[in-house]
Amino acid sequence: MARVTVPDLDRMKREKKKIVVMTAYDYQMARMIDRAEVDMILVGDSGGRNLLGHEDNNAVTLDEMVLMTRSVSRGTRRAMVIGDMPFMTYQVNKEEAVRNAGRFIQEGGAQAVKLEVGADYAPTVEAIVKAGIPVMAHMGLTPQTTMGTGGYRSGSLEIPEEKVWRDARSLQAAGAFSLLLTRVPPDLAKRITEEVSIPTISGFGSGDDCDGNIGVTHSTVGFSVDALDHPRAAYGPVAVAFFDAVKKFTEDVRSGKPVRSRRGEG
Repeated sequence: MARVTVPDLDRMKREKKKIVVMTAYDYQMARMIDRAEVDMILVGDSGGRNLLGHEDNNAVTLDEMVLMTRSVSRGTRRAMVIGDMPFMTYQVNKEEAVRNAGRFIQEGGAQAVKLEVGADYAPTVEAIVKAGIPVMAHMGLTPQTTMGTGGYRSGSLEIPEEKVWRDARSLQAAGAFSLLLTRVPPDLAKRITEEVSIPTISGFGSGDDCDGNIGVTHSTVGFSVDALDHPRAAYGPVAVAFFDAVKKFTEDVRSGKPVRSRRGEG
């Protein structure tokens, strides 16, 4: 099974075939998502919360991200794996950014990295691309730069349209292979998609007219303890089936019932 490449994504845009992106943070999750034939798997810094229990995404470290990326890479054969560069791993200078991006490729086994950037960081994107590392540019209302302001969670932070256009054009010129648009108004996201030659991926709030769409897996399929009490996921909630299975096993053991044989103890 051939792995998805940047030229494959370019062809999908030209042929107007929708691109599917989901997040994963561990080996088994990656295996299942890869079998579903998604095109890209983003090892998002959201793994800091969803897998590691950090209070927010900015608390996740580079070492933690590389470890999660290694796990996901081992579990994939088809999907392009993208490592999400965490807070302050690319903002200091271009040299450090290239070095840290390289860890995702060399140690993590990823095929690309993602940066939350605008036009001001286009030179950093260009430097990473020149080092031979494909870059997905995440723009619009980005979690790393709005955490604590209320903007990302409430949607109250407004971004001027001219800035969004400047970011999109600058990042494409810097060599980004795709743009992930978060909370960019759907009409604007559609116009950007029609103008740029690289694929656009719709994040939260950017509509359905981009070249593809991303699902943050835990919220998309409802795999969280919150989903047990408030099941809102459109494709789940899988947490209910998981919880019910664990609860049934617990009840069987405590009641003295024989339990089914299992593999992989410990």
